[in-house]
Amino acid sequence: MAATDTPAKDPAATTATAPAPRRTSGKGLRWLRRNLVTLAGLATLAYLVLPNVVVMVFSFNKPNGRFNYQWTRFSTDAWTDPCGVADMCGSLGLSLEIAVWATVGATALGTMIAFALARYRFRARAAVNTLIFLPMAMPEVVMAASLATLFLNMGIQFGFWTILIAHIMFCLSFVVTAVKARVMSMDPRLEQAAQDLYATPVQTFLRVTLPIAAPGIAAGALLSFALSFDDFIITNFNAGSTVTFPMFVWGSAQRGTPVQINVIGTAMFLVAVLCVFAGQMAGNRRKRSKRS
Repeated sequence: MAATDTPAKDPAATTATAPAPRRTSGKGLRWLRRNLVTLAGLATLAYLVLPNVVVMVFSFNKPNGRFNYQWTRFSTDAWTDPCGVADMCGSLGLSLEIAVWATVGATALGTMIAFALARYRFRARAAVNTLIFLPMAMPEVVMAASLATLFLNMGIQFGFWTILIAHIMFCLSFVVTAVKARVMSMDPRLEQAAQDLYATPVQTFLRVTLPIAAPGIAAGALLSFALSFDDFIITNFNAGSTVTFPMFVWGSAQRGTPVQINVIGTAMFLVAVLCVFAGQMAGNRRKRSKRS
C-alpha cells in the first residue's frame, strides 16, 4: 500500500491567517483618558456630598445615650419634633435673623463699592482694593480678635449688634469680589445705547445696568448669607452671652449631640439644593426663550 504524500503547510500562511489578539488594555486606557475629568469631578462631588448624606441618615436615628454617633434603629421622632431640644430653635432663629440683616448690609455696601472700584478712577484706588480683599486673605481669628478689641476699647456691649457688624465686615469682601467681576465684564455700549435713546441716568441704571449686574449681586448675597449663618470663629469672639446656632452646635457637642441638629442640617442642605436647582431651571428656561 503506497503512502500518500501530504503537502507541507506554509508557516507564513499560517501566521497570516491567525487571528490578531484583542487589545483590550489599549481601549481601556483610551476610555480612561476621555473620561478622566468626569471621573475626577464625580469623585470630588461624592467627597463633598458624603458628610451631608451621613448627617441626613443619622437624622432618622433613634439615639441610645448622649451622643448620636452610632446607628441604633430607624425613627422619625426628631423630624416630628425638631424643636424638642431647649434653646435650639431660638438660636436657629437668631442665626437666620443675623444672616438676613448681614446679607442686606453687605450686599448694599459691597455693590456700591464694587461699582466705585470698577467704574471710577480716584486716589488710593489700589490701596482700597487691597484693604477690601484683605479680610479674605487673613485668617478669621485675626479679624475676630481685632473687632473684639475695637468693641472693648469703644465700650460697646457684646451681643446682637456686635455680631451683625462683624458679619457685615467679614462678608463685605466676598460681595465686592462677585459684583466687581460682573460689572467689569459688562459691555458699556449697552448703557450708551440707552442714553442715546434719551434714558435718564436713573432709568439707565434700573433698566440696563442693574439687570445685567443682578447675577453677580445675587451670587454675592447668597454667599454672604451662607458665610454669616455658618460662621463660628468671628461670632465666638464678638457674641458675649448671645448664642447662635453654630455656637449651640459646638456647645452641644461637648455635652451630647441631639438628633435635632442633624434634622436642621439636613433641612438647610435640602433648601440649598432646591435653590440651586431652581436657579438652574430658571437659567435654562431663559436660554430656551432667547433661542425661540
